This record gives sequence, C-alpha cells and structure tokens, in this order.
Amino acid sequence: MMTDWYERSTKALQLAGLANSSGAAYTRMLRQLVDFYGKTPDLVSEEELQDYLLHCRNVTKWSAATLRICYSALKFFFEKVLHREWHIFGYLKAERPNILPAVLSKEEIVKLLSSVRTPHNHAYLLTVYTCGLRLQEALNLEVGDIDSDRMLIHIHRGKGAKDRMVPLPIATLDVLRTHWKSHRHHRFIFPAIGRSRSTPADSPMAISSVQGAMKAAVRESGLTKRNVHIHTLRHSYATHLLEEGVNLRVIQRYLGHASIETTMVYLHLTSKGHDDAAQIINRLMGDLR
Repeated sequence: MMTDWYERSTKALQLAGLANSSGAAYTRMLRQLVDFYGKTPDLVSEEELQDYLLHCRNVTKWSAATLRICYSALKFFFEKVLHREWHIFGYLKAERPNILPAVLSKEEIVKLLSSVRTPHNHAYLLTVYTCGLRLQEALNLEVGDIDSDRMLIHIHRGKGAKDRMVPLPIATLDVLRTHWKSHRHHRFIFPAIGRSRSTPADSPMAISSVQGAMKAAVRESGLTKRNVHIHTLRHSYATHLLEEGVNLRVIQRYLGHASIETTMVYLHLTSKGHDDAAQIINRLMGDLR
C-alpha cells in the first residue's frame, strides 16, 4: 500500500520544474480525488477515475478551466509517478471557451488609477499596467531588477520559469523611486507592511491585499465593464501597444508568451488594424469603376 503519495507527488512536481503555484494546484486536485474515494491514489482504478471525473463535470459542474487543471494534475501523477498507461488520458479534454478578456481604454485606466486610495497600491497597479506584468511578477519585483541605465526591468522566473526584460517607462521609474523612498526596503520594491506600520516585512505584499485594492478602485471609479481584475491591466497594456503600432512579435516578447498564438488574441480586441486595412483597400481600389 502506497502511503507516501504526497511526498512522491511533490518530488516529481519539483523535478518537472513546475512553478510553486502549479504544483500546489496539482497536489490539491490529487488530494480531492483521495478524499472522494477515501483511499490512496494507487488503489484507484481507471474506471473509478473515469467515474470521478464524470462526477466533477456533471454533478459538481466544475468549469472548463478547473477541469483542465484537474486533468493535467491527475494525468501527471498517474503517468509520471505511478507509471499507469491508461487509455483515459488519451482522450481527456475540456473545451476552452472562446471568451475575449476585458480591456480598458486609456481614459478608463487613468480613471481607475486615480481611484486607488493608498500610495503603495497605486504604485503597484501602475507598474502592472505600464510594464504589462503578471500579478506575482510585480509583487516579487526586487530593487536589483530595476535597470535605470537601460530603462528596463528584469523579470526573474516568470511563467514557465522564463526570464525576460521589459521596457521601464520614465514616469514609472519616477513613481517607483518615490514609493521606494517611503519604505527603503533592502530587497523588495513592494514589501508587506510590518506590524508597526513603519517597518516593512521581509516579504512582498499579499495577493489578497492588491486584489482588494483593485476591486475597491473598480468600484470607486464607477467602471461598468465585467470581469475587470488585475490581469485586465496586462491585457490593456498589450492592446494599447498593438493599437500604437508595436509589432506583435515584440509584444509577445514583452509579455513573455511562449507562443505567438497566445498574443494574437489581442488582434481581436482592437479595431485599429481593420480600420487601417479598410483605408488602404479604399485607396488601392479607388480608381476602379
């Protein structure tokens, strides 16, 4: 009987190079399977796994995104750790809904940022937008990541454990310098506030803290678009660059996308390319009668 499934899973995930957040999600999915049947995963049969996944889909009604994480987690464990060659892993699929992300106009961005009440949250959200960062990439920014000579930010271990350099706008550098002077932490740009409120803790601000600040700013600014969250700032950054004529490949590099197909979603979020094409077509075809 396998009693060390958790330890074996954790070791395999680390060796596979998965990010901590992904590893935690995979482990959580495996634990839910264990809790569902009340036995260790090595005792779960292929038919039982099939019934469990049907339960998650049809009874619990998990979203497609949650199902994809579940499928990946269980496939990884049963194939890589238990070495099970089950047919079910050859056809598992959860359709990815074709839903375009929300994007704010530049005017809405200004309105949103002006509604952030605390200076540290304002500096954080402004940095996320102006540099196109993911939530945790911005939270984990360190003093040494800022290259003010070349006006770049070095993003360490982004998604997929990939480093990249992103342009640092002059206005953002000014804001970051002012913000850093308010705490002068030896390491983090956005440290958590310590118990004394004057001594920063030796860790970044909490995810819940910046998410709460974003939610409050959306409410305060009166924005009516649905599903506006911190990642919306990154979507808006990419869309605004595209609208200003920045090459899609360059945007891909700034965002840290492994595939250009991921970046191409922003082509659907702007009408500028279509408008420009219409003008070109009219000019080319205007003399034909």
